[in-house]
Amino acid sequence: MAELDNNRASVAARFDRRVTPARPDLAAKRLQGQVEAARFVDGTVYEIVEGQAPVRRTPAPDAALETEALCGERVTIYERTDEGWAWGQLDSDHYVGFLPAGALAAPGPAPTHQVSALRALVFPAPSIKAPPIEALPLGARLAITREVDRFAVTPRGFFVPRVHLVPIDVRAVDFVAVAERFVGVPYLWGGKTSLGIDCSGLVQVALAQAGIPCPRDSDMQEQELGTAVDPAHAHADLRRGDLVFWRGHVAIARDARTLVHANAFHMCVAVEPIHEAVSRIGGDGSEVTSIRRL
Repeated sequence: MAELDNNRASVAARFDRRVTPARPDLAAKRLQGQVEAARFVDGTVYEIVEGQAPVRRTPAPDAALETEALCGERVTIYERTDEGWAWGQLDSDHYVGFLPAGALAAPGPAPTHQVSALRALVFPAPSIKAPPIEALPLGARLAITREVDRFAVTPRGFFVPRVHLVPIDVRAVDFVAVAERFVGVPYLWGGKTSLGIDCSGLVQVALAQAGIPCPRDSDMQEQELGTAVDPAHAHADLRRGDLVFWRGHVAIARDARTLVHANAFHMCVAVEPIHEAVSRIGGDGSEVTSIRRL
């Protein structure tokens, strides 16, 4: 029995709950034989059709916000509840959690464009005088069927200013410049938009604009992104785009002297001298754990 318990513990340790669609009562069928669950299901692919949808740890509106899914993202759903929640896994960064079922629909046409503005308004008619019906965040993905004057038309017949869209394959040259556009945006744990964003969300959103895949949380980013910079020379040779990690926090170097990060001290995305950030965060008992260069 002890050997069986050890094997179970070993299996559990291999799987991060944040990116593993498995619970004691339910798991993805592809995990059958690897995890224990009462039942296994294939799951159904849906699309996020609201501007952004919260991904929560438990099916409750006041549950912890784990991350956000953006319009146009695909998500594999393994369970829908009578209370209006859906449990599944995002295709983009593999995060698992509960989403409002009302934010989901059957996948539509493949996206052709993405939102390039921090926030783009969606209108019911080709007129800026029409009352907007929703707003889409940077990185939201849309299928555009045609153009009318200064607007792009979605499959649902809504109108988005063309100036706020770029083709889906357009990439930002400088992901740091993308992050700098968020300066002043409120800090929000789990957030990924200009309404609120956290440190790792800022890194993920900025890198996505440059076409660089990026995991969601700072510990994952520290493990998977770039190569380590020798800490003995890091502060003298810090380059634009280097990622500076503390336990539970990440910042982006703008140059050898300053960084940009979403942080709870300023309660917003802020530009800060590196030595001040290192000293302040170190004063709270957290030292720099690594610097990664992309």
